[in-house]
Amino acid sequence: MNYLYYLWDDFISLLFPRLCCGCGNHLMRNENLICTECFVVIPRTNFHLKNDNPVAQLLWGRCMIEKASAFSFYTRGSRIRNIIHNLKYRGIKDAGTELGRICSLSLLSSGFFEGIDAIIPVPLHPSKKRQRGFNQSDCISSGISEVTGLPVLTDSLVRMTKTGTQTRKSRYERWTNVEGIFRVTDQMLLRGRHILLVDDVITTGSTIESCANEILNIEETRVSVLVMAFASF
Repeated sequence: MNYLYYLWDDFISLLFPRLCCGCGNHLMRNENLICTECFVVIPRTNFHLKNDNPVAQLLWGRCMIEKASAFSFYTRGSRIRNIIHNLKYRGIKDAGTELGRICSLSLLSSGFFEGIDAIIPVPLHPSKKRQRGFNQSDCISSGISEVTGLPVLTDSLVRMTKTGTQTRKSRYERWTNVEGIFRVTDQMLLRGRHILLVDDVITTGSTIESCANEILNIEETRVSVLVMAFASF
């Protein structure tokens, strides 16, 4: 029976090849979306092991963050960049879930998730979400939740204003582009809780700053940050 299954699986793979979202190579039978080679060679930042890491420093003096980390480095041609591109622009949502799982498994033994009560993905504006069909941070958060057991609160923080792309903006322009555009929908739900903000890429930290400060306006809340990739500006 297994022989027939594998034979059929190999036949389907010839017609519809399963390719790695990171490097584009063919996936082996036991691999899912991200190949073993990519899993091994994608460089980990290990930021979670240092309180004064570059993500934390980026937010110093801008918002009160408990702890912050990024899984990898976002550079031109990097495998993590390819995975995020496949997630956001090719609609391969499961790539985000798998990336969230891999990231959280890497951080789990360090105690990074200890004391955190819930995950909030950085939200997209409703029109942008309709256009894309999903929020990539929701997908990543789902993978983190699978590993950690933390609940994902997808409707607790909303983006009220549609903003233009951040890609070609200066640091100051990025900050003003997202200032005050987020709103908490249920303050009592978040009151007294430690929230983990999750996003795909952090560059200047402007979006994270705006989200975090909106949450921190609620009494006795704390915020930590986890992104999949850190891009130097």
